[in-house]
Amino acid sequence: MQSNNEENANGGQMMNHAEEPLGRTYSQGPVLLRGKMIPSESTSERFLRNDSDTDWLHRDPWRVLRIQAEFVDGFGSLAELGPAVSIFGSARIKPNTKDYKAAAAMGAKIAERDIAVITGGGPGIMEAANKGAAKAGGKSVGLGIELPHEQGLNKWINLGMTFRYFFVRKTMFMKYSSGAIVCPGGFGTLDETFEALTLVQTQKVAKMPIVLFDSAYWRGLFDWIDGPVRERGMISNIDPDLVTITDDIDEAVDVATSMVPRQTGAH
Repeated sequence: MQSNNEENANGGQMMNHAEEPLGRTYSQGPVLLRGKMIPSESTSERFLRNDSDTDWLHRDPWRVLRIQAEFVDGFGSLAELGPAVSIFGSARIKPNTKDYKAAAAMGAKIAERDIAVITGGGPGIMEAANKGAAKAGGKSVGLGIELPHEQGLNKWINLGMTFRYFFVRKTMFMKYSSGAIVCPGGFGTLDETFEALTLVQTQKVAKMPIVLFDSAYWRGLFDWIDGPVRERGMISNIDPDLVTITDDIDEAVDVATSMVPRQTGAH
């Protein structure tokens, strides 16, 4: 019995059906093409052509491979990290300020419990938390991001990665953190905070304690959430309970590490 399909010289499948209202059919792997969508040359021809065209490096199929590589590198680097808590906050906080010292103290206290500290790897709050963890002899992790005007990873990191894509980076935060402490910060900090809240609320991740440190800074935002947002039915009555707001360093550390089993001999 003769097949209706013929092998195209360019490596695709040409479909020889009697009626083709949109013109001939060309199958390129799982992709079906008809009429003017059929390429003038095959993928293999383009690949083997010896020229200086590098546009393919910036096209979406190649970008998918870069994204995949970031996931592979991230999972491979962090898979054996052990229990960890993320500390988020502004890159603009200066050393020797109250916020910087508080983040350093929290980083140290978490490390003393043999729990890794994960930050965004930059300056400010991130550097402070990494510094506290590193000086306490703990695992100090920085997950940086490529930005046009940002410096590289801070010097207090003993395990670091720099990502191209925010969503890959945030996946690493959520996958490898058992809790989070959020210090004062801007849009990036808010993005990380609401990403965590959304994933916990929608049960995309297991329960994850989230601590907002510095009540004066955060109270206005959560008064609004507990007020108009909840009163108009945009969230359920239990949503604000997803977070703990505190000014106490020890309470922040206790809550953020509450999902990590306490080890014998831990501080």
